[in-house]
Amino acid sequence: MRFIAISDTHGLHRNLELPIGDVIIHAGDFCNRGSERQMHDFLDWYKETDFAHKILIGGNHDTFAARHPQEFEGLLAGEITYLNDSGCRINGLSCWGSPVQPDLVGWPFGKRRGAQMKVHWDMVPEEVDILITHTPPYGILDKPRTGRHLGCEELSKKLATISPKVHIFGHVHASYGQETIGETRYINASNIDSRRGLVNAPVVFEL
Repeated sequence: MRFIAISDTHGLHRNLELPIGDVIIHAGDFCNRGSERQMHDFLDWYKETDFAHKILIGGNHDTFAARHPQEFEGLLAGEITYLNDSGCRINGLSCWGSPVQPDLVGWPFGKRRGAQMKVHWDMVPEEVDILITHTPPYGILDKPRTGRHLGCEELSKKLATISPKVHIFGHVHASYGQETIGETRYINASNIDSRRGLVNAPVVFEL
């Protein structure tokens, strides 16, 4: 199966050139400033994309999804698989997604580092093929231009006990790219660059 990974489109989704694939995965921040109009436009666009499976998680700019989870899921009309500390299976592959991120407490899906984040990673099953989070793990593709690691320490601890084939995330725009460590391919799929706009291409991988 051919997967297309995107993240942090911040309302600029219609400017993306999407490769052909079977599954598209968005790792959060589909809105820019939480606008409901922008959210509806994104959902309309996402439903129209030509993929057999469409997976979505929220991010810290996705206000409506965080504040009104049931109403948000009702907007998906069964066409989009929304993961919120939950999982799904696609052709035998196990996927799990979570929108939480550390530090930005008061923002959508913001939690304090440590115990508040650990609660969410404790939910991740041991057997997962594709892990989708908004935050990077600490120390992997998680540096902004300041050079300070912004990823989640508790997520890194969880990843030491599981071995997903692929881990997709975004959030830290400046660390767009890929890295393979052990059995896991890590993908920071942030499409936007904070200074240059939407310049990063969707990431393609096969499983």
